[in-house]
Amino acid sequence: MSRPFRVLCALGATVVIALAGAACGTQRISVPTSDTALHHGAELFQQRCAGCHSLSYAATFGSAANVSTAQFNNGPNFNVRCERPAIRVLYAIENGGFSGAIMPQNIVVGKDAHDVAEFVATYSGRQAPKIPGVVICSKRSVGTLPSPSADTTTSTSTTSTTASAGSSGSKSSSGKQHHSSKKNHS
Repeated sequence: MSRPFRVLCALGATVVIALAGAACGTQRISVPTSDTALHHGAELFQQRCAGCHSLSYAATFGSAANVSTAQFNNGPNFNVRCERPAIRVLYAIENGGFSGAIMPQNIVVGKDAHDVAEFVATYSGRQAPKIPGVVICSKRSVGTLPSPSADTTTSTSTTSTTASAGSSGSKSSSGKQHHSSKKNHS
């Protein structure tokens, strides 16, 4: 083979490999847009949760592929981990997971939190291995969530009270501690 032909072949092979590599990671959300709440939940999950969690329906791959090489911030792989009922997912969103150690609290709030919770509860666990005696995720109830408007009102009043020292709108224990510690310093 002549030198120009070998260079051309090498260049062609490089381009093919680059294009094949670029095609990786172009997976898209696979939740039907006709179900607006679930699709919106998948979009939010992709934006806010992709760095730590895997769930192929939202095209996210943040969980560790190998437990022995996992880092502290690798969250559960929801492709195999079933998260039902939805109220359990909403609890995790509001409280920073179940340990409160790594995941930020209220990463989404209000109606957005409900959409993410319903999305995760609906699509999680679909790739879990079948284990004798264990009920598969699709056989468990997704459940229902309380009205997001009641949720939003509660969190808004608590947040505004702890932010302003003179407010008397909330009876939260953190608000009392804040006021009493302020009095001790005066």
